[in-house]
Order: sequence, then C-alpha cells, then structure tokens
Amino acid sequence: MNVLKNKVNISIIQLAGSKPDKLSNLKRAEDLIKEALSKYPKTQVVVLPECFNAPYSVKLFRKYAEPIILNDKENSPSVYKLSELAKTFKILLIGGSIPEIDLKTNKIYNTSLVFNSDGELIGQHRKLHLFDISIPNGITFQESKTLSAGDKLTTINDAKTGLNFGLGICYDMRFPEGAMYAARKKNASCMIYPSAFNTVTGPLHWHSLAKSRSIDNQIYTILCSPSRAEEGIVDEFGEPVYKAYGHSIVVDPKGGIVCEAGENEEILNCELDGEFINEVRQAIPIGFQRRFDVYEDVKLKE
Repeated sequence: MNVLKNKVNISIIQLAGSKPDKLSNLKRAEDLIKEALSKYPKTQVVVLPECFNAPYSVKLFRKYAEPIILNDKENSPSVYKLSELAKTFKILLIGGSIPEIDLKTNKIYNTSLVFNSDGELIGQHRKLHLFDISIPNGITFQESKTLSAGDKLTTINDAKTGLNFGLGICYDMRFPEGAMYAARKKNASCMIYPSAFNTVTGPLHWHSLAKSRSIDNQIYTILCSPSRAEEGIVDEFGEPVYKAYGHSIVVDPKGGIVCEAGENEEILNCELDGEFINEVRQAIPIGFQRRFDVYEDVKLKE
C-alpha cells in the first residue's frame, strides 16, 4: 500500500529558541518560518524544535507553561501564534513542543501541537517518556520533578498534504513501540520527533536512533533540535543553560541521511517520497516476513 500518494516538501527549522523571553522566541520562530518559505517556496510542512518557546529547565517548566486554549492570545500566546503562523503561511505546522499546564489537574506536560493550513489544531502529543537519567561523569536530568507523562501514542493524518505521520518528543524515540505502532498499525510514512538531545547523549545515539527507527519500520525519521547555546550563558538561577546537540536530521527508509544540520541555526529542506517507501518495502519485504507463529505481535494500543 502506498503510504504517501504524493511527494511532500518539508522544512525543518533548527532555531535558537529556549531563551527567557517567550515572545522573543515566538518572534524568532516566525522569522525563520518566513525565511524558510522564502528560500523554499514549495514548503508544505514545517517542523520546530522541542521546547522552542521557553528555557529547557526543570526549574522553569511551570513558570513558562500555558494552557492549550485557541484564540486566547493573552493566556496562551504560543498556541495563538502557532495557529496564526500555520494559517498565514498555509502550512502544516508541527510546533515543536511547549510546556503545557492542564488547568483541571495543575499538571505540567511537554506537549507538541500540530496545526493544519487553516490554523486548526488537528493533533497534540504529550511526551510519554520523561527524561530521568544519570550518566556517570556525564549529565543528570530529571524531568519528572516537574513534568507529568502523557498516556497516548499519537498519529496524525493531514488531508491537504496527504502526510500521515507519528509524533513523539525527544526521549520517546528511544522506545521503538511508538514508531512500530505508527508504521504498522496506522500506515504512517514518517516519525517526527522535536528533540533536544544534549552534548553527551547526542554524539552517542542521535544518528543511531534516527536510523534505527527508519530501518526497522521502513519510514522517514525526522529529528528537529534547537541550535546549540553559546558558551557562558546562564539562566536566572545562575546555572548554565541547557546545551542542545543540534544536528537536526532527516533519515530515509533505507537508513540514509537525506539532510543534516550543524550546531547553529539552520533550515533544512527535503522531499518525503511515498514511492521510495514502497520501493524499499518491496525490495526488503520485512512487513510480510514477520514470524508471528514464532513470536507474538507487539500489542499496541492508542
């Protein structure tokens, strides 16, 4: 089955957001979307990085969190701006992720919002797997001190572009079940992960994970990172700001790198080709060769 009927043109924006001024971060995202559309006028889909609108800090997630309320510029400025940008530029916009507060429970989530070209919110994903790690002589980080985990896998089908994709956030990519579900159960053509790997885990696993998700499922995998913070910058607590790895990347169904950014702000652009997915799956037909008579199918639920 052709998972993508037409080629889809996509721009991945590696921007230097994540700074203390939320409105400035939103303006920078707008400026780079304008630049992407000017440089690549065929762009149909735009992807922004994880936590692009606010500092990536356990201590600050709650301070910068906002509710997901449409048309409320005062209380939900990021939601309002993302909707406006999608509608203005007539794009499918995967709005990276933002700190979200659920007003009913007072819980904070790391949430990715997706808007269609009419500015309508057509999907959202709350990060499922929280980044709680401690690497000896490396880095310690505990998102669960502030954030709550989502409880649903996410796939989105945009009628206008024909793009059917799975959505995860950063650490979610280390767990292959989400991509398996999107590709095998929902016939997705790609996985999109707004992500902010650090400078320890990035060199270790960034490329390997992107290639693994693509090869295992014969889909495109897209990782969109913030650009790397400059040396010597500190937050309001006097602590060094989070340094993202950068290297936003698109990997094809064979595991080949289609395009990759460096460490600084950069706009990537490429086409996702459904016919190429079909060719790969026909050449190496793993979709028809699984031995569920020997091992059980993974039970995947929405």
